Amino acid sequence: MNDIVTNLKKLHENTLDNLRNSKAGNTLRAYKSDFRDFGSFCTKHGFNSMPTDPRTVSLYLTNLSENCKVSTLRRRLVAIGMVHKLKGHYLDTKHPAIIENLMGIKRKKGSIQTGKKPILINHLKQIINVIDDQKIDDIKKLRNKTLILIGFGGGFRRTELISIDHEDLDFVEEGVKITLRKSKTDQFGEGLVKGLPYFANEKYCPVKSLKMWLKLSKIKTGPIFRRFSKGSKLTKHRLTDQTVVLIIKDCLSLAGIENKNFSGHSLRSGFATVAAEYGADERSIMAMTGHKTTQMVRRYIRESNIFKNNALNKIKI
Repeated sequence: MNDIVTNLKKLHENTLDNLRNSKAGNTLRAYKSDFRDFGSFCTKHGFNSMPTDPRTVSLYLTNLSENCKVSTLRRRLVAIGMVHKLKGHYLDTKHPAIIENLMGIKRKKGSIQTGKKPILINHLKQIINVIDDQKIDDIKKLRNKTLILIGFGGGFRRTELISIDHEDLDFVEEGVKITLRKSKTDQFGEGLVKGLPYFANEKYCPVKSLKMWLKLSKIKTGPIFRRFSKGSKLTKHRLTDQTVVLIIKDCLSLAGIENKNFSGHSLRSGFATVAAEYGADERSIMAMTGHKTTQMVRRYIRESNIFKNNALNKIKI
């Protein structure tokens, strides 16, 4: 009997572990952060947060709706449901008390998405120019320059960018192939290979910059984008995704560009927007960015063509 209980306990622990591993680490941390906010709400108002009920969740969403977007409410709902699942509790997140309330909030507030600004060609050139003119060590300048050019040129998410190892690079006659072993939309590690060709203008060429960076840094294995210790000494430690954001914002600020509405995602969205503006079709954009659906890519295409295909262009005044 004890063996049966032990085996069941082991099965239960392994199942919970599988549930945790079904989500990326960043996703789980976001769930926990969102759930802590829900827990604070429940404590303040005398509700149970674990397990909870649809009515309590609905009240929480109504409370949030005063200061949050509908997309944030949906994310919080997913987080509450997922944490319940991980803890072995059932919560009906499709209950009418929740869904009908969300629909009402959406009608009242609207759900237009106001994403962060993309880094466009003019931004990119300004950033690279200001990096070249910085009065800092060449090794720091070249790392930052390469980080931004590769991030833009490959349409990388910041977590993908910092995950690149020397072993993932394959320089060929046309440019460089970069193997992405895992990403947000490829949690099972099927892999994606991105090809970055040489640019005619070497100053803004991601491949040329990457070669120069590897030569100067003497990186032969492991992470290609690393942290510095004091004295501009390059370490073996991989950059964090938050550091990528800080580097982007600092470079924008140095270039005299207001950086409040830019983020780490601005390199990726910038690539997609610029590619669409220059006539790339959604399939070729998706092949580079790794988008699994056309919804977001079509949004980039629409935004890039907002003046090009504007009906007002037909009107002569």
